[in-house]
Amino acid sequence: MNDTLTSDVIGRRVDVNGEHATIRFYGIVPPVAGLWLGVEWDNPERGKHDGSHEGTVYFKCRHPTGGSFVRPNKVNFGVDFLTAIKKRYVLEDGPEEDGKEQIVTIGNKPVETIGFDSIIKQQSENKLRFPSDSLSSTGRFTTLKVLVLSRTGITWAEVLQCAAGWPVLEELYLESNSISISERPIDILQTLKLLDLSSNRLIDENQLFLIAYLPRLEQLILSDIGISSLHFPDSGIGCKSSMFPSLQYLVLNDNRISQWSFINELDKLPSLQALSCLRNPLTEGSGAETARQFIIARIGQLQTLNKCKILPEERRGAELDYRKAFGNAWKKAGGHQDPAQNRPNEEFLAAHPRYQSLCLKYGAPEDGELKIQQPFLLKNQLLTLKIKYPNKLDEKVIEKQLPDSMTIQKVKGLLSRLLKIPVSDLLLSYESPKMPGREIELENDQQSLQFYSVENGDCLLVRW
Repeated sequence: MNDTLTSDVIGRRVDVNGEHATIRFYGIVPPVAGLWLGVEWDNPERGKHDGSHEGTVYFKCRHPTGGSFVRPNKVNFGVDFLTAIKKRYVLEDGPEEDGKEQIVTIGNKPVETIGFDSIIKQQSENKLRFPSDSLSSTGRFTTLKVLVLSRTGITWAEVLQCAAGWPVLEELYLESNSISISERPIDILQTLKLLDLSSNRLIDENQLFLIAYLPRLEQLILSDIGISSLHFPDSGIGCKSSMFPSLQYLVLNDNRISQWSFINELDKLPSLQALSCLRNPLTEGSGAETARQFIIARIGQLQTLNKCKILPEERRGAELDYRKAFGNAWKKAGGHQDPAQNRPNEEFLAAHPRYQSLCLKYGAPEDGELKIQQPFLLKNQLLTLKIKYPNKLDEKVIEKQLPDSMTIQKVKGLLSRLLKIPVSDLLLSYESPKMPGREIELENDQQSLQFYSVENGDCLLVRW
């Protein structure tokens, strides 16, 4: 696409580097010359703003980071469904009559596409009805591995009754069905690796225990089910649960999680490596960065949080900060630097199950470390940073003082104004005297300098 586009593109669905979006704006975005498309991403984490730029609202997004401006030549408008089918499968075209009927050949079978428009209108949110005499049939889909039954009105009982006919099923999507899990799957769904139960708001923690022994379940998506509490009754403080033995990735976005006890319980999952818990009361607001640190510190085996990889230096920093933040409470509860006298009470251990192991890992906190509580340590600190331009050797190296809480997006905005370069063209990384020869990319615009462990005296590397 090019600059000959017209405003009728608004509302079109597009693909941008593999990510899907909807066009919400077409026009000029001063001070940068040329035409821009404002897009709202299907994945709101992909965007950078809400459709506003330098105080001007160009379009609206449902999510504060759901929008971006992109050049028209970066956008793929795709093709219609029939053209895509032809391109992929058609060996020869059949006759067309009045534009209402087409024959395509898929494999060696001719397929009539009469009434395609009416089919398209009915293809989403179909409500399924299951004849009672067919529910117990087996062997019907012996090679089926992925099944999407979202928004179909299916019940959990119907899922279990049909599941015998899916002997090798690996992925099952049941979003928005008002499902209530009423029975444990026995001898069925044993090959399931992914289960999506999003937006089924009747599900509670006790119902989840009914699916907790699916032996191969690796991914569980529980977004927007309204859950607020969780406790694995089969394991005590510091122990692993026998429930969800293979679960590696858990999604808990858009729920009502507000207590740290919920996060403590997740440390009991023996295989958990990745967690997403965006838009919960516990992780929202001005303390979001602190919340990330505390989640990392409380779940020892976690490798990825909210789709951001946890680097070793981030884990170390999070655990040390957590250890300091609750050091005084630990001492007050009976904690002591002398192992022979270190006996924190049960109340403290229940609230901080990993604290003792962190003391073993890093040593018990010294009195000098505990003079200032951690929440105060997380306030903005000014970093003095050198700024270099590896690809522009004629540019003068400068120094800037930036708060460690400043996001990469805001750093880019500052550099954009300084260098007269569009934000979208800027690539940032940094190097530290403590890690000679190593360059670390600052790739997530929503994270802060502190998140990437940027310290006083480090050097920002700017490329465009």
